[in-house]
Amino acid sequence: MERNKNCLVVGDNNPKESANSKAEISVFSSSLFLDNVGEVVLTLNPSSDQLYWQSVDPLDHGRSCCGLFSNSDSALKISDVYGVEFIDYGIVHESALTNAAGGCLSGRPTEMYRFKVYGVQKSKTYPSIWAPSIYTFGHSDSRTCCMWVNRINASLDMEADRPKNLLVFVHPRSGKGNGCRTWDAVAPIFSQANVKTKVIMTERAGHAFDVLASITNRELDSYDGVLAVGGDGLFNEILNGLLLSRHEVPCPSRSMDFENYVDNGCELSVHEAVGNLEEPSDPCEDDSPLLMNIGHSRTQVSNLRSEADLCHTEHDSKFSFPHERFRFGIIPAGSTDATVICTTGGRDPVMSALQIVLGKRLCLDVAQVVRWKTTSTSKDEPYVRYAANFAGYGFYGDVIMESEKYRWMGPKRYDYAGTKVFLQHRSYEAEVAYVQVESEKASVRPERGPWSRKMKALMGLSDPSTKGTCRANCSVCNEKPIQSSAKSASIGPYKGESKWKKSKGRFLSVGAAVISCRNERAPDGLVADAHLSDGFLHLILVKDCPRALYLRHLTQLAMKGGNPLNFRFVEHHKTTAFMFTSFGKESVWNVDGEILQGHQLSAQVYRGLVSLFATGPDYL
Repeated sequence: MERNKNCLVVGDNNPKESANSKAEISVFSSSLFLDNVGEVVLTLNPSSDQLYWQSVDPLDHGRSCCGLFSNSDSALKISDVYGVEFIDYGIVHESALTNAAGGCLSGRPTEMYRFKVYGVQKSKTYPSIWAPSIYTFGHSDSRTCCMWVNRINASLDMEADRPKNLLVFVHPRSGKGNGCRTWDAVAPIFSQANVKTKVIMTERAGHAFDVLASITNRELDSYDGVLAVGGDGLFNEILNGLLLSRHEVPCPSRSMDFENYVDNGCELSVHEAVGNLEEPSDPCEDDSPLLMNIGHSRTQVSNLRSEADLCHTEHDSKFSFPHERFRFGIIPAGSTDATVICTTGGRDPVMSALQIVLGKRLCLDVAQVVRWKTTSTSKDEPYVRYAANFAGYGFYGDVIMESEKYRWMGPKRYDYAGTKVFLQHRSYEAEVAYVQVESEKASVRPERGPWSRKMKALMGLSDPSTKGTCRANCSVCNEKPIQSSAKSASIGPYKGESKWKKSKGRFLSVGAAVISCRNERAPDGLVADAHLSDGFLHLILVKDCPRALYLRHLTQLAMKGGNPLNFRFVEHHKTTAFMFTSFGKESVWNVDGEILQGHQLSAQVYRGLVSLFATGPDYL
């Protein structure tokens, strides 16, 4: 897509230009006025990824009380510039000075032609905080301004990963009802970056799902990505709308196969992405009203797409995942926004918008969750959901189920429902089989010797293990997976044979975290050292224990630097797949904030299945 072309390069208005063999665009320099700074020499050097300026008056160095001109603010990386705009004739102020009272006075105003450069400013103290920065340059000749606009645009056009056309879903009632206001606040950033957006306001649960399940591949291919302006629930709905119709893989082995392999102590291969999944005859059998609207099976999704394809006579191109260009984006406006916090390091809609328009990219693991049986007496039929965050049973399922009664409370409903469920202290009998990978065998905690050390472990007071936090440019996530043997599980960056293990008993909760799940209530997340794209699930089994000990576990979750997994009644297994079967009284599953009733369920992870417009968290 072409950027601002309302300015044409006409003539040579005394700019100095030098050839540079390392760049298609040469170094470009001329004298301009920078608003609130004064006269500067502005230079564009594409080969060094720099747009920088130097004051003509040496006395102006560091004199700006507004902080616009300092050593740190006298240059921008071209990769941090997201737009440039010619704004015609207007006022440009000279250097801003400090008055006797310590206030800021604008310099003498001068009218001239102007253009704005939109860039990103990153906090030195908190690298995960980004903010837009706007620089206004002026010149007496409009042709010089137009020449600069065209030069900078030419450099921006070389940033190939930047989006040009996006499909946007806005949940108007997300979180505290901030969806529309959030989009209105960040929409100018997309306009400044010359990114086209098609905006759809969701009108009901499942609206985004239905649109994406029925959209043709040809139309989908016209977008560089899809954005969710809302919370984790809207992102999950968008994710399932696309993956259920376009991620063609076999489901894991049926429940009978799992049981036989585990009982016999045999190895079992986790399937690669080939073939199709058999569909259930009644995919909407859940009692939950949430899934009555959005619980489509792949058969229904295929029917939606077939109906849409009838409207198109041309052959529809194939669109599958992983996709080298198409990305997902999230602008946070929800109750928890755990996915955004884990992938950007913050919860700021403006920062997320900036990472999107700059075309940032990271890969994200996705778990395929297959519900085999709704109840112990129902037929053995697979029903599929995808999760990029977390799937939990017991305490986590009970909380999400209870919170639905109090949606009028907004985000506070989770605190109220959580307290109520905690006081009930319900446990559930279940059996969990999981793949024990070689890397996990080496990290299994040895048995304690003295009783005092056992008590410390029981109380969660033992020394914490070293935590390798996932961050921007993470070496673990960027590592290429090593293929394992034919008989071993094939998903995940490990080498060697893997066997299925089994844990059976009464559990307060069963959880599977794809990522760390950081949020405001759990600053380090459920698993602090979980990675975004390492090909592993973190299976967390909390066995039945006294209420006081469970409270200590939850308290550790809510603490920065806590150790919620370091208790004797907590099992933590790094795995690629697991199988769950309940017995007796049952809870429900919480799959990325959506309710799923399931007596028998299995899950496996797909490494880097989707890409996000994000950088990863950046900590000091």
